Amino acid sequence: MVAVSASDETIRTAELLSIERMVNSLPVFADYDEARMKATSVTVLDLFEKEDGLDTLFGMIHDSLPERLYETAYALACDVAASDGLLQETELQLLAEIRYQLDINRLHGAAIELSARARHMTL
Repeated sequence: MVAVSASDETIRTAELLSIERMVNSLPVFADYDEARMKATSVTVLDLFEKEDGLDTLFGMIHDSLPERLYETAYALACDVAASDGLLQETELQLLAEIRYQLDINRLHGAAIELSARARHMTL
């Protein structure tokens, strides 16, 4: 989630609020220590500064995230990207890479993306 928010070099308030809301309310984060959020964010931002940082980030994700949660992780990343109503090219590229790295089926990915877009539409 943090990586998608930072991918366009601008972390927007809507994206931060979306991340906070998800961490505070979704069952997948029930046992998550919120104090880790700042350290996690710093790690992600530091990795973005390194040449092979994205590869390292995906390695960390593969090491720590059970495969059964890959689609959940992709859905949360899509929600963050859609939360501010603007999808920058860099966000779209990172989402495509996440989809590839997590081996998300294209049809499932499209459904997840469409549902994120629908949840964040405005009048």
